[in-house]
Amino acid sequence: MVNCCGLVTVKNEPVPLKSIAVEVSVQGHVATVSSTLQYENQEESPLEAIFVFPLPGEAAVCRFSAKIGQTEVVAEVQEKQKAREQYDDLLSSGQQAFLLEESDESPDVFKLSVGSLPPGEKASVSLDYVTELAVQADDGLRLCLPAVLNPRYQPQDSGSGGSALVSSVPTGSVPYSLSLSARVSSLHPICRIESNCPLDPLNYLNTEKTQATVSLAAGHQFDRDVELLLYYQDTHQPTAIVEAAQASAKPGSLMGDPVVMLSLYPEFPNDVMSSMTSLGEFLFVVDRSGSMSCPMHNGSVAQDRIGSARDTLLLLLKSLPMGCYFNIIGFGSRYESFFTKSVEYSQKTMDEALQKVKAMRADLGGTEILQPLKHIYSQPCLPDQPRQLFLFTDGEVGNTKEVLDLVKANAGSHRCFSFGIGEGASSALISGVAKQGGGHSQFITGQDRMQPKVMQSLRFALQPAVVNISVKWNVPKGVSVTSLSPPIRVLFQGQRALLYAQLTGKVRALPSAVMSVNIVYVNNQLSFSLKPTGGWEEEGVQEKVVELSVQSGVSSVFTAFIAVHKVDGEAVQGPMLRRQVPTPSVCGYAKQQRRCKEMILCRYYVNNLDCPATASNPVKDPLLQLISLQKASGSWVLEAALAEVLGKTEEEVAKPKPAPVDQEVWSTVLALVWLYGFKMEAQEEWQFLAMKAVSWIQAQKVASMSECVQAGNILLGCQVQKDTLGL
Repeated sequence: MVNCCGLVTVKNEPVPLKSIAVEVSVQGHVATVSSTLQYENQEESPLEAIFVFPLPGEAAVCRFSAKIGQTEVVAEVQEKQKAREQYDDLLSSGQQAFLLEESDESPDVFKLSVGSLPPGEKASVSLDYVTELAVQADDGLRLCLPAVLNPRYQPQDSGSGGSALVSSVPTGSVPYSLSLSARVSSLHPICRIESNCPLDPLNYLNTEKTQATVSLAAGHQFDRDVELLLYYQDTHQPTAIVEAAQASAKPGSLMGDPVVMLSLYPEFPNDVMSSMTSLGEFLFVVDRSGSMSCPMHNGSVAQDRIGSARDTLLLLLKSLPMGCYFNIIGFGSRYESFFTKSVEYSQKTMDEALQKVKAMRADLGGTEILQPLKHIYSQPCLPDQPRQLFLFTDGEVGNTKEVLDLVKANAGSHRCFSFGIGEGASSALISGVAKQGGGHSQFITGQDRMQPKVMQSLRFALQPAVVNISVKWNVPKGVSVTSLSPPIRVLFQGQRALLYAQLTGKVRALPSAVMSVNIVYVNNQLSFSLKPTGGWEEEGVQEKVVELSVQSGVSSVFTAFIAVHKVDGEAVQGPMLRRQVPTPSVCGYAKQQRRCKEMILCRYYVNNLDCPATASNPVKDPLLQLISLQKASGSWVLEAALAEVLGKTEEEVAKPKPAPVDQEVWSTVLALVWLYGFKMEAQEEWQFLAMKAVSWIQAQKVASMSECVQAGNILLGCQVQKDTLGL
């Protein structure tokens, strides 16, 4: 009988994974992450431990090794099927082996197999990966160490049977610990580092504050994604970093010449960014699968995901400009469109859409994104109405590669903005569709509010693109530059671009030479030394990918890392047991726990006849109430509901209205005064509907606007200036 002491799964099986230690090295906009996993077999039989876990979608795994006792074995990259067969053969013969492979369906899911671990034996497994840091709307750089891996939904007709099995436990019950330390280096001073988890104080390593270290506070349980947000000074200045060639590689080969990474995050002039377009076809594609009924976070009062999506759609519908077209598509195992085709934005169509939004539920089954996207792309684009697609999903899909291929094939006809909702959203899906669709991705995790992040993306969608961008390299004689990145066609405010180029020729003979690059449009010239600062489009041809992957030591969808522990003596004896190492899962358990909390709280408050706020009985947000009352034109009318939001009676609101001012103008001015007087912290959420209101008022050509604003200030107890309102 197996002794189930120590770490066990929900099935009461021992867990051989004991701890995870992570070291992060950040160089500007790129991070190298080194993870070490400690395993121990405390059972009486040999074990095969299977750990299916998430990595950032754009991560490139570049090293994998295992240590048994004092012996370290460095893995090599092989063609995936060949590596699997060798691993199985080794286990069958009683040998020890380790296999690391990327999921066939999604590049952000990996499977680690630790085979033939004898009773009482310890082993540590290390893997290194490199990933680009995503730019946030507040100019921060986001590094996410994903922990949550929710089960991925696989459409029935996908024809894929190779999905890795996911074993999960409730958040708070993960049976292994995490330690993390990070070293950050930048060409510009580091302002601060923030996290959704407790951190030890930031430690600067030099007076210029360009190098620093930070660590997670001790005792962290790896039951949720760990985010680090890095903030640099002069973040909009271009930077260049040169990486050395591999000393053992032949010059002229992929790894035999240095590579330069150019980072562009320009801040465009105000006169370019001030104009907002009123044209566009806005398609809001909303996940209505069953998992969208899960809470946004594990707090005591957490709105469910579909509820947050409903509130966000209200805000979006009120913020759209007159003259545009829109539609809303909900999807699960099937999809439903609000309208048979996109309709022009008007009071009538907005009201009709809002009624349907109120009825939206997470009731459409599984998560099948592919079919609604195919339907959208089959519809012809409207003349002079650029298509803008907003995708909202918790990202629990198994056919990510198919979705990304479809978006890429239609990239020329639209831009795609994507939003990953909740812990465990596939970073490969969310980041991938935005990258392939030329848009911007956002992740809503922990206690983040969805609305401000979505409105940031709407701002990007409404701003004109900056085109005619060119990059010109100025290199010493005998050195040439080969671009490894596609040319930049357009850039938007808040969008970062990383360009990679390989330097060939007499580079090693000119280590102190200086080269420069001219970036036309932002009028920047950047000079940098050829001296390296640190250590290191396929065409769909599988053989070429395998060749490059093996040559560079970087895994791909067609290859895998395999490590073999070759020892003298007898093979491992006895029947081998298989153990699934669990990852945390948010949905299901959290939903059940939340319902129990709600029942207890409701019983407690029953004497007051007032059940506290829950996902199904939320507190009425005055801001959302005010937004819901705005007309499509941008105005508000004088009614009891508006007076309630303002904290007055309808009579109290109507009485101080200046005589020459129309009631609708008066109501609209009061709404603006209230927003600027009491909700400035949420300005990012209501800025577009406020712009619509100001435009509507200006069209009425009111002569006594100063008197009107002053009367509104007196009524509401504010001190908002007319110029602040833009009137």
